[in-house]
Amino acid sequence: MSDFRDPFDTIRDHSFDEALSQRYLVYAMSTITARSLPDLRDGLKPVHRRLLWAMRLLRLEPAGANPDVLVANPARNNTGYKKCARVVGDVIGKYHPHGDASVYDAMVRLAQDFSLRTPLVDGQGNFGNIDGDNAAAMRYTEARLTQAAADLMAGLDEGTVDYRPTYNGEEEEPEVFPGLFPNLLANGASGIAVGMATSIPPHNVAEIIDAASLLIDKPDAEHSEIMQIVRGPDMPTGGMLVDTASIISEAYATGRGSLRIRAKWHKEEEARGAWVAVITEIPYQVQKSKLIEHIAHLITEKKLPILADIRDESDENIRLVLEPRSRTVEPDMLMDSLFRLSDLETRFSLNMNVLDAQHRPGVLGIKDVLSQWLTHQIDVLVRRAQHRLEKIAGRLELLDGYIIAYLNLDRVIEIIRTEDEPKEVMMAEFGLTDRQAEAILNMRLRSLRKLEEMELRREHGELVQEQEELQKLVADPKLQKKRLKRDLAALRKRYGPETELGRRRTLVEEAGPAREIPLEAMIEKEPITVILSQRGWIRAMKGHVDLASAEMLKFKEGDGLAFAFHAQTTDKLLLICANGRFYTLGADKLPGGRGLGEPVRAMVDLDGDTDIITLLPAQPGGQMLLAASDGRGFLAAMDDVTAETRKGKQVVNVRSGARLTVVYPVPEGADSVAVIGENRKLLIFRLSELPQMARGQGVQLQRYRDGGLSDAIAFRLEDGLSWAMGGETGRTRTETDLSLWRVARGASGRMPPQGFPRSNRFN
Repeated sequence: MSDFRDPFDTIRDHSFDEALSQRYLVYAMSTITARSLPDLRDGLKPVHRRLLWAMRLLRLEPAGANPDVLVANPARNNTGYKKCARVVGDVIGKYHPHGDASVYDAMVRLAQDFSLRTPLVDGQGNFGNIDGDNAAAMRYTEARLTQAAADLMAGLDEGTVDYRPTYNGEEEEPEVFPGLFPNLLANGASGIAVGMATSIPPHNVAEIIDAASLLIDKPDAEHSEIMQIVRGPDMPTGGMLVDTASIISEAYATGRGSLRIRAKWHKEEEARGAWVAVITEIPYQVQKSKLIEHIAHLITEKKLPILADIRDESDENIRLVLEPRSRTVEPDMLMDSLFRLSDLETRFSLNMNVLDAQHRPGVLGIKDVLSQWLTHQIDVLVRRAQHRLEKIAGRLELLDGYIIAYLNLDRVIEIIRTEDEPKEVMMAEFGLTDRQAEAILNMRLRSLRKLEEMELRREHGELVQEQEELQKLVADPKLQKKRLKRDLAALRKRYGPETELGRRRTLVEEAGPAREIPLEAMIEKEPITVILSQRGWIRAMKGHVDLASAEMLKFKEGDGLAFAFHAQTTDKLLLICANGRFYTLGADKLPGGRGLGEPVRAMVDLDGDTDIITLLPAQPGGQMLLAASDGRGFLAAMDDVTAETRKGKQVVNVRSGARLTVVYPVPEGADSVAVIGENRKLLIFRLSELPQMARGQGVQLQRYRDGGLSDAIAFRLEDGLSWAMGGETGRTRTETDLSLWRVARGASGRMPPQGFPRSNRFN
């Protein structure tokens, strides 16, 4: 009981803020350095490095791999596949104590040729596809390493990198891979840490090697010289990089930027002048199935009326067929619309945030990335040479002992047969080291035949020569750079542009931003006849039919014709109500003319107690004369009163007891306004006396003692004022001498010319 300690004695008081910040900092640094950001030297995160290391220990080297990159023991070289479950089990059991699902997901990505420009895992089975389908369970799939992974791990057995204990101290794992394959830029990386993230696109291996070779010869090379070699990302799914050279260069200089990637397409001619657009490559990280679904949604919602259909005719190669609504649609207009509305054009965020050799995170430009990677490769080269020198020194020591034994073979045999402690005797008699004497004693009898002086001296001479060359290499930085450049050139042959794996897939072609195509421009222009009934039922018949035809007069019982006119599907129609509110209808969206139409109230939010004054097509750049029953009015531009919303737009603020009565399109060349009141007084004044407004009550057109405004029009004074004579003759009368009625705006006017219609209407 004397050893009992109260647990409360170990409690210490700490500030909560301080304790929280310390623990959060530990978590943040762990996420940054050991999970989410790649190492600049091999471009891998810990989970990827451990996966490849475990596969190497499982002897999953690639078929036909270079002997130089395989392990020292030829018996271990094996080109077979193993279950992914076996690999994942080894990884989480020995090196990476995390969930098997996350480890397998990382392994799957290393095998996907649409995710990695140069895959590091050779998968057998279902590893997912570009449609977004998941890979099969790890118990069904198999894998081995690729040649690129072997190149990335080349030199692990040659003392090139340090090893560290695994999380439980039972195994060892390399801190970094030493191989020459430039994985960071070749395959890119993405990840989100705490407070920072990384996003590096894949690149062309040959271009990266050429840029690295330039920096070997010219360490102070300008950024522009590097960008002449590295043209930009080289995505596994191809596509086109369409940003300007200056934008691309700026992004790589700072390590941050945004690059536009666009799908690759071409036009295919079909019979009778028809054509289709065929997409053969899509932007990186875009799922094909979701892309098709999105474009189909645009078609269904009529957000892209010039596109009729999309078909997926893909096999192992992508082929998406876009069928336009009409052969008259411009291909560039269709594709520009799709680039703006869909993921056929995306932006890839460039953020080269990596861990350097000291595990410090930082955003680096491409020159800094390549320079630090070359520094690492020089260090690997020197360590490999030093490791080889140690091996040579050990072998030379043994060869010297073997030569002494060969020259004194009979005496050596006699010592071994007669002496109780032959090692000490040989060491004393021949001046051998402990290691030399031990090697001689451990020789088998059959090995005595190998003790031929000429053979031993030949091997000794070759090793001495190699030793001298390696010593020069370790001591001379120039020789190190020359050797590294030679090794890079050998690696380039495997990934050069002339090979299928090394050819550039992403084209670099500057193109401006996709044009914003007005919706009207996407609508096929066709003639229609618009019909609105007295009860507000609207329809559009194809073609310009006779406005007096029997089909035009078909309505529901108790209903009749209110408005009918010819228009085009590209027109915008203005529906104007007595309360001064304007609504805009798209002529292409009107119901067909086979039935009786649909209620216009289903298309816009009309007030229940207001009347429809008129329905007419809006003319771009046109003007309207608007006047209320109280005699106030103004001019309005048609472009200002259109508003494609269900609630419409309030244009005329009518006063209490008044209503909008006159909506008259101003004809071209009009210079005068004629106004007639309910008191049958006519007034004519200059059109310039009316203000143009977007909204308001306007100014007084005519003064009344009683009653209000009856009608108003705009006309050209020199043409005179015309009105219908009435009857079935259809004759009109024109009054050219209007001097008696021409006064300033706001006057009361005088009686109209003889014969003016009793309806007080000009038309």
